[in-house]
Amino acid sequence: QVRLEESGGGVVLPGGSLRLSCVASGRSLSNSAMGWFRQAPGQEREFVAAIRGGGTYHYSDSVKGRFTISRDKAKNSVFLQMNGLKAEDTAVYYCATGQPILSTLRDPRYWSHWGQGTQVTVSA
Repeated sequence: QVRLEESGGGVVLPGGSLRLSCVASGRSLSNSAMGWFRQAPGQEREFVAAIRGGGTYHYSDSVKGRFTISRDKAKNSVFLQMNGLKAEDTAVYYCATGQPILSTLRDPRYWSHWGQGTQVTVSA
């Protein structure tokens, strides 16, 4: 059974930075896609960024140029460096893994395992 555990959330001022981490246990995810989604109150869960098993990177338009996803296969981990944070980035951020194909990468229904989430609040 795959387990994902996120950390690194918190409260930050607009324009600030945070780095989220997600560690997987249970089996190696080196050949699986790993990604980040977020969900604000009253909103649907939305795609943020992903690295596919082959190493391609994908970002939502709303975070492109501000967020950077990376992974450490040896540590079975994925990270999300978030710079230039805005109030609209406030949400619970979830780590996920699975085998979505390119056309379904941004749809949370095609990701099989999820972490419990970590809260990110951007506020003055």
